[in-house]
Amino acid sequence: MTKFLSPATRFFDKVILKRPGLVIICLLAVVSFLGYKAKDFRLDASAETLVLEHDEDLRYSRLINSRYGVQDYLLMTYAPKDDLFSDKVLANLTRLRDELIRLERVSSVVSILDVPLLESPPVPVKELSGNIQTLESPTADKKLARIEFSKSPLYQNLLVSPDLKTTALQIKFPVDETYQDLLARRNHFREKQATNGLSAAETAEFKKVSAQFQEHRDKMKEIRHEDIAQVRAIMDNYRQDAELFLGGVSMIADDLITFIKNDLKTFGLGVLFLLVVALSVVFRKMRWILLPILCCSFAAISMMGLLGLFGWEVTVISSNFISLQLIITMAITIHLIVRYRELHFNNPEAGQRELVLDAVSLMLRPCLYAGLTTIAGFSSLLLCDILPVINFGWMMSAGITVSLVLTFLLFPALLMLMKKGTPQARRNSNFSLTSFFAGFTEAHGLMIMVISGIALVISAIGVSRLEVENSFIDYFKDTTEIHQGMLVIDQNLGGTTPLDVIVELDETQALPQKVAPETDTQNNDDFDEFEEFDEAQDEEKYWFTSDKMAQVKRIHDYLDSLPETGKVLSLETILKIAKKLNNGKPLDNFALALLYSKTPDKFKSMVVKPYVSVEHNEVRFSIRVRDSEKSLKRDKLLKKIRHDLINKLDLQKDQTHLTGMLVLYNNMLQSLFNSQVLTLGVVILALMSMFLILFRSLKIALIAIFPNLLSIGVVLGAMGWLNIPLDMMTITIAAISVGIAVDDTIHYIYRFIHEFRVDRNYIKTMHRCHGTIGHAMFYTSVTIIIGFSILVLSNFIPSIYFGLLTGLAMAIALIGALTLLPQLIVVFKPFGPEVIEN
Repeated sequence: MTKFLSPATRFFDKVILKRPGLVIICLLAVVSFLGYKAKDFRLDASAETLVLEHDEDLRYSRLINSRYGVQDYLLMTYAPKDDLFSDKVLANLTRLRDELIRLERVSSVVSILDVPLLESPPVPVKELSGNIQTLESPTADKKLARIEFSKSPLYQNLLVSPDLKTTALQIKFPVDETYQDLLARRNHFREKQATNGLSAAETAEFKKVSAQFQEHRDKMKEIRHEDIAQVRAIMDNYRQDAELFLGGVSMIADDLITFIKNDLKTFGLGVLFLLVVALSVVFRKMRWILLPILCCSFAAISMMGLLGLFGWEVTVISSNFISLQLIITMAITIHLIVRYRELHFNNPEAGQRELVLDAVSLMLRPCLYAGLTTIAGFSSLLLCDILPVINFGWMMSAGITVSLVLTFLLFPALLMLMKKGTPQARRNSNFSLTSFFAGFTEAHGLMIMVISGIALVISAIGVSRLEVENSFIDYFKDTTEIHQGMLVIDQNLGGTTPLDVIVELDETQALPQKVAPETDTQNNDDFDEFEEFDEAQDEEKYWFTSDKMAQVKRIHDYLDSLPETGKVLSLETILKIAKKLNNGKPLDNFALALLYSKTPDKFKSMVVKPYVSVEHNEVRFSIRVRDSEKSLKRDKLLKKIRHDLINKLDLQKDQTHLTGMLVLYNNMLQSLFNSQVLTLGVVILALMSMFLILFRSLKIALIAIFPNLLSIGVVLGAMGWLNIPLDMMTITIAAISVGIAVDDTIHYIYRFIHEFRVDRNYIKTMHRCHGTIGHAMFYTSVTIIIGFSILVLSNFIPSIYFGLLTGLAMAIALIGALTLLPQLIVVFKPFGPEVIEN
């Protein structure tokens, strides 16, 4: 029997190997239960996953959305083959709009058919409350309407493209009062918990409200998914006459989940197939194909079940956790297989139980060390401010633990039920690459160190080029419908990413004052009619003064002049139209009050109320930024707007606020960059600490850290040189690189220590390590690179990056562990002096 009888070895011998059938039955029961719980496994791509957990801008954004009644909506683009204003196209548009309105959860549809025609012909301000025409009015002049839509500051780039070849339909959904209420209550408890703590009763209520919020949100996600599917089904009926696309924040979130789910299903099977092929080529025996696949399947199912059991949601950020767990589980299993085969070859007379016990006992410590060090690497993600990134760190730590436990229980139990068979002869052709690396390292050690140093310098320069810019449109191939649709909206209909600028006006201007009409701009009949509103105590109209509107105009024109902004909407938008209706003259205080009074409530809710809060003495500028603009630098744009509002437009700092998805997304990106820098530092310190604990030698720890730095540096440096941005999808690449490199480093050093005791000759030990543990490292890398290469066929760009960067990390980790690591060991001799042979 084995000479090493630690408590762990005795456990394997007396429990796992003695009763393998019982162990497998117990594992099947546990995995079956967790497999059932996997039905509660959820993906979440909501806006909440893109923002910081304690972001003050998030609180302010929710306040502004509530104050101005911002609704969830979809934006449909419609580009007809015929003229947009032809009877046929307008009839089709009418049918399309009516079908959309009939959908159960659509509250309204805004289109060119419904909006007021104020200049076709021009309507005097005092007649605005009368019967304003729309395109559907029997007496509407379509020629004048065409001119109005082409020149209107309100409709152009909002409802129609500048060339009048594309129009948009805004499909609005009612405000979800239940969601808003539950969100407010949940956040109240969260904030109180963070500051003063909660009582027992409040804690119970917090849990209850959180559960209700999650249940309602999940229900609404399903409902919105159905809504989007119904809208697309309607669109399909009109594609023969026009080109239609769909956009909107909720559609992007829904499509993100759809793409990720499809990748998990479609490419999950593809990855599985290629893994089987790779294992077949490497091991050429059914048992060595079946065991890794079973171990990977059990680990993935168990982890999905645990996430479902504890209500842990997988977001866009953590959607690759299953793939990473497959990599980690596959690596552990292949190391066990190679060690078992090696023991079997060297000791063909040994019994199956002895071989299995020796293989498990010898690999337990290095696999455990590698797992703990990888957990330390992923734990660095806990330093980020973004909850999904933090959760990803916890998920991977839990996933690695699950993989270790399941593999070291399932693998020996299954192997005990199989016959030992005859040992397979070693095929030198399969080992030629590891042998080549050993020979190359012995002959060109100095070159390896020089090249590694140059690679680190080049990588450092590449890392300095990393940017934290990315747009949603770049997540999808340009051949996909979602990319094409977002591009149409971005370039022809005013942009996609919302940004709000809120300006609080001077307190001295806050109080409404009655104004008298200026006789040179309005006649007495107008004023007599206006007096009726005084009697109705309609004081809001007096808030609109020429001084305030002049300030609004300056801000609006500045924001509209920025090359990154698309459509800008504010009070100035309707004032430009009103100026035309007023014979080109600016509106004085009286005319402004008359305009407000005469505007029908239906249109007031469209063009006035979304852009002013009289109660809070503030105005809102609604901006859509062109997300596809290659020169767009979000952080620079936001800083420029803040600077110019204060220094060029003479506003006070506390008067101006920027909010909206652009601000929240930028905050997340900047936090990612800062946390990535912090994470890298913490990862290096964590690795150094773990290496010191594991090997109890500062020299070995320093030697071990360099291949890991090379792996991290080359991957991040490649991203910098190739202009792959650092964003919510690529933030985990550093941790992934660490996890892969650490596995190779620890296994190699651990085996080197074991082999060095044989003859205390560094060069001979290196060759033996390359011929033993080097095979497992090589097999693992080749298997995973081949398996995940299929991801390059995805339509989801982050999945492509994940496949390519994972492959690069595997290749660099393998090369570093088989060249740089042994060369450093040979040069610095951390295990003591060699024994000189006579």
